[in-house]
Amino acid sequence: MIQQTTDTVEGRRMERAEALRLLESAELLELGMYADRIRRKLHPEGVVSFVVDRNVNYTNICNSKCAFCAFYRDGDAADAYVLTQEEIFAKIEELVRQEGTQLLMQGGLNPDLKIGFFEQLFREIKSRFPAVQNHSLSPAEVVSIAKNSGLSLDEALRRLKRAGLDSIPGGGAEILVDEVRGAISPNKIGWRQWAEVMSKAAGLGMPTTATMMFGSREKPEDIVEHLFRVREIQDKGGSFTAFIPWTYQPGNTELGGDTATGVEYLKVLALARIVLDNIPNIQASWVTQGAKMAQVALFFGANDLGGTMLEENVVAAAGCSFRMSREEMIDLIRGAGFRAAQRTTTYHIVKEFPA
Repeated sequence: MIQQTTDTVEGRRMERAEALRLLESAELLELGMYADRIRRKLHPEGVVSFVVDRNVNYTNICNSKCAFCAFYRDGDAADAYVLTQEEIFAKIEELVRQEGTQLLMQGGLNPDLKIGFFEQLFREIKSRFPAVQNHSLSPAEVVSIAKNSGLSLDEALRRLKRAGLDSIPGGGAEILVDEVRGAISPNKIGWRQWAEVMSKAAGLGMPTTATMMFGSREKPEDIVEHLFRVREIQDKGGSFTAFIPWTYQPGNTELGGDTATGVEYLKVLALARIVLDNIPNIQASWVTQGAKMAQVALFFGANDLGGTMLEENVVAAAGCSFRMSREEMIDLIRGAGFRAAQRTTTYHIVKEFPA
């Protein structure tokens, strides 16, 4: 019974062996009740938050060629692209017109894009759209930019921040176990480099988030290890504001196979809420799970539904395409019995909506 396990860990931190036992053996609803109790303690006001944002995928050219990715293209592909600044500005203008506050720019690891490209772009974005949070570039992109530009990681991060990069999303984490990363993304940075970028960004005062993509080639032990490595990074001065687990989408990918079930998703989400006692927010991935599962996730530890995503192309390339307006997001939250609140990237409430 999970109640016995709960009693043994009240007042102290859960360890790896206990977490693995819960993931493998606990009943779904019991695990959900455990996570929900923690969520209610951390967020007793009955509010579920979201941000109005846009994902701008500035290039699909990538030399990483991850087997799980349907988005990337070789540089000479007919549909390879790099967006112009004017195309990017037009997308941000549309975001601002819809009262959006978060810009998430991510793309492939394009060897032709050096730091000057991003410095010029980010300065212009900050000049034109000062109220928009530039929440962009995964750790793998930061490492790629530094390498392409002949810079140390520290110097690249300092220059990107000075140019207008406000915070860094946790994309590219996949599973923070190199044996798994070697199987699904052998050309991407290892887990220690991912952690190094996040730790250095935190040292510069930049907020960050952490993610996990599961359901590909990992074992339960790898999922648990990922959670504890995220917790340990945070313990050592990390700046993670939220954790976002989401499931591998096999459509149109080289890796193929199946994705995780809804039950597996909810169990991992709940376990994340239990283990990550030093991260305040757990985000449900309606983009990969759909609206109904996102509502269920609010009773399995999640207190946030992420962004409305005016635009999203990476997951959509794998055949998983959901869209959500602000009004639909509010109705979704109300339908689950919560009050909706629009937030900023750093979880400051912009506006609350009555139940």
